[in-house]
Amino acid sequence: MKTLPQPLRLALVVTAVLLLAGASLGYVLHARHRELPQRQTAAGDGSFAVDRSGLYFRDAATGRVARQDGAAGPRTGGGPACDRFHTAGDRALCLRKLPGIPARTEALVLDRHLREIQRVVVPGIPNRARVSASGHLLSWTAFATGDSYATSAFSTRTSLLDLRTGYLVKSMEEIPLTLDGVRYHAPDVNYWGVTFARDDNRFYATVSTRGRTHLVEGDLRGWSAKALRENAECPSLSPDDNRIAFKKKVSDDPSAPWRLYVLDLADLREDPLAEARSVDDQAAWLDGATLGYALPRADGHGDDIWSVPADGTGEPRLVVSGGSSPVAVAVAGG
Repeated sequence: MKTLPQPLRLALVVTAVLLLAGASLGYVLHARHRELPQRQTAAGDGSFAVDRSGLYFRDAATGRVARQDGAAGPRTGGGPACDRFHTAGDRALCLRKLPGIPARTEALVLDRHLREIQRVVVPGIPNRARVSASGHLLSWTAFATGDSYATSAFSTRTSLLDLRTGYLVKSMEEIPLTLDGVRYHAPDVNYWGVTFARDDNRFYATVSTRGRTHLVEGDLRGWSAKALRENAECPSLSPDDNRIAFKKKVSDDPSAPWRLYVLDLADLREDPLAEARSVDDQAAWLDGATLGYALPRADGHGDDIWSVPADGTGEPRLVVSGGSSPVAVAVAGG
């Protein structure tokens, strides 16, 4: 067989290498192009968005966010796979438990089309999620140890993200706390269940320390928090910023310790709601007069979403069978 001259052999090798490199680069660019939309819409199938009025929630059957139109309307699926979900303004927050040990939570910040804007990973199990009315502030709580508020053997970590500045508070325990009029320090302080006022400055949350829970009012600009009253957990501020729905411990029975109440911030008067069952949830205001919340299903498989009037009248009503993390969205014209 005739041997090619060395210069020609060298040229052929160089050409082959360049072709292979070009093909590899083309594959990488193609792969990145193919994966980018997938990452941008990692929270859903691309067809589902928070762009219509309705009740959004986590569907127990699929683990994904769905929408229901009206009290008994059709259900539309295809949203993000989340353990906890909330949305307001132009932003949504999706909490996911990551696989592996120790437990970790992935907080996905999304736009209305459920395209990823930012992700934060924190230790623990997803527990509470809230977005301020403007969409500028987000907060989430994860169980660092334990998985229930019904026992004392738990610890939480609550984070706060300001999308206006990009500033992330990894643990709200850093915020100076005033309890009984005195600056308070203790190693067992836990924050959870944040809810934001419409001014994007004031917030409310639960603080637990030395076996007691407190409703606290926080001031982001002043970087401070003060306790308002005892025995108030998982607050949820009404759309007019005048009332707070919360769960109050009314029994030492770990299977049924709480009752839903509403607190009037003007005179700190509290009233029990018509829901007599124990609710372990951060209730959501479906409108100015109605609260939504999750309760375990009778068969023990997942939760159902119920509603009840916020003034103590009426009776509980089943809203969604097989759902949790309810949040009502009102879109102009939609």
